[in-house]
Amino acid sequence: MTAASAAATIGSFHCGHAAVIGRPNVGKSTLVNRLVGQKLCITSRRPQTTRWAVLGIQTTATSQAIYVDTPGIQPGTGHVLSRHMNREIDHALAGVDLVLLVAEALKWTDADAAALHTAVTASVPVVLVVNKVDRVQKKNRLLPFIADLAGQDGITEIIPVSAKTGTGIPELEKLVQGFLPVAAAAYPEDIFTDRNERFLAAEFVREKLMRKLGAEVPYRLAVSVEKFQARKGVAHVHAIIWVESDGQKGIVIGAGGKMLKAVGQEARLDLEKLLGHQVNLKTWVRVKRHWPQDPRALRVLGYEA
Repeated sequence: MTAASAAATIGSFHCGHAAVIGRPNVGKSTLVNRLVGQKLCITSRRPQTTRWAVLGIQTTATSQAIYVDTPGIQPGTGHVLSRHMNREIDHALAGVDLVLLVAEALKWTDADAAALHTAVTASVPVVLVVNKVDRVQKKNRLLPFIADLAGQDGITEIIPVSAKTGTGIPELEKLVQGFLPVAAAAYPEDIFTDRNERFLAAEFVREKLMRKLGAEVPYRLAVSVEKFQARKGVAHVHAIIWVESDGQKGIVIGAGGKMLKAVGQEARLDLEKLLGHQVNLKTWVRVKRHWPQDPRALRVLGYEA
C-alpha cells in the first residue's frame, strides 16, 4: 500500500480541485508547472499562450491537489478564439474547491479586478497569489500593496510567491491543502496531467513558435499532431503548423528553413525530457485561411467554437 492510499484509508487524505485564473501574463502556467514539478503548461511573454484548461496533478503522502491551469481572461466576446478561451475558464470554475487568483506584485489593474469578479462567481474560497515578488526591488512596497488588496471583497487569503524561483511555494501548497476536502485520490500517484502525449507535443511546438516569432504571427497559428507513434523506444511525432497566409508560412519556415528547424529542435528536447526517451519530431507548415474566425476549422483543430 502506498503512502497516499494509506492516508486515504484512515480518512486523513485530502483531494480536490483548485482553478488557477487571472489576466494574461501573470504567471499562471509557470505557477502550475512549479507546483506539479513538471514542465506541463507552456509559457511565453505573449498573451493567448494558454488556450485550453489543463489539469496539473500534485500528489503527496497526504493530499492530491488538482490544479486547473486556464487561459488568461479575454476582454469582450467578439473573437471566436477568445470565446473559446473564456468558455474554458467557465468550465474550469465549475465544481472546484478553491480558486487561486494570480496577480503580479505591485500591479493591480482593471483586468485583475475583472478576474476577481470572475473568481467570486465560483462561490468557493479565493486565494490571491501575488506572483513575481522576485522582481520587486524595494520589498517595503510589497506589504502596503498586499494590505490594500486585503480589503477587496471576495478574497479569502493573500500569499506572495515567486513561481520562477520557488519563493513562497511551500507555504502556498500547505494553504491549498487546508482548503481541500477529505477524500481519496482521484488519480494514480504517477499521473501528473489529464492531457495525453499528443496534446503535449503540439503545445511544446506552439510554445517555441510563440517565443521566437514576431508580434502578430503567434496569434494566427495553431498546431496539430497528425502522428504520435512509439517504436523501439523512439516516439515518432508528425506535427502540422497551421497559419493563415503564405506570408506567415514563410516567416514560420524562416530563411533556409532555419526558424522551423530551431523550433523543432527545441520542442524535441522538451519532449525527450518529459517522456524520458528519444523523440523523432517532424514538422510541416500549412495554410488554412481565416481559421481563427472559422468555427468549423476551430473544431477540427481542437477548439470549442
